Amino acid sequence: MKAKLLDKTGKVKGEIEMPKNFSAEIRPDILLKVFEAQKVKQPFGAKVGAGAGYSASGILKHRRHVWKTAYGRGISRVPRKIMARQGARFVWVGATISSARGGRRAHPPKAIKNQFKKINKKELKIAFNSALAGTVNESALEKKYNMKVKSGFVFDSGILDLKTKDFLNVLKKIFEETYEKVLKKKKVRAGKGKSRGRKYKSNAGMLFVIASDEEMKRKGIEVVKVKDLKISHLAPNGVAGRITCYTENAIKEIGERFK
Repeated sequence: MKAKLLDKTGKVKGEIEMPKNFSAEIRPDILLKVFEAQKVKQPFGAKVGAGAGYSASGILKHRRHVWKTAYGRGISRVPRKIMARQGARFVWVGATISSARGGRRAHPPKAIKNQFKKINKKELKIAFNSALAGTVNESALEKKYNMKVKSGFVFDSGILDLKTKDFLNVLKKIFEETYEKVLKKKKVRAGKGKSRGRKYKSNAGMLFVIASDEEMKRKGIEVVKVKDLKISHLAPNGVAGRITCYTENAIKEIGERFK
């Protein structure tokens, strides 16, 4: 598979041979499986002693001639707390156990649980190749963006020296009518989510992959080095297809690193 090599002005200066990773078969099932396994999850769990913060008389005894027992009353052996009493008669309410109102959960989540999930090495490689292939596969990109999208452009190292204004002008030139999908945009969420800690929502925008020894900072797009490249960068929601550009050195490093 070959791709066009562009200079810093967006003009074609030649061709470059792409690594085999970019022509791999896209496996959406394995890609989504690995994406979910690599999610960083914060430990969560119930407070120790939750639902049992009050006194209940324990399991009621069914013995005769003992004070506060349930003998002869036809009630089950569950922990109960006394709501009222008159002489030897009591008004009990079930407490503490999971089947009682206000009781603890039967099997609450535990904070000590290990959230880490193992990933098969072969599946990891297939998922990574699927994510890389999704950045140049026309059908995957069209399905993701609901329109025909250009992606997979390879630039020489001169693109790194441009100022942000000139860099964006180059992107406008090569992406044309799909330029609106390139920049990352943030807007206020519609609905009740605004009051639930997620006021803003944004699109993923374009990903620009550079070599590990290269440097580049740009507003409006995501820049990642090959050594830091993850599936979550190439497929932000676990589905193949993201507008991505590469530098020439990044393509060479990908071919060596992910053989």
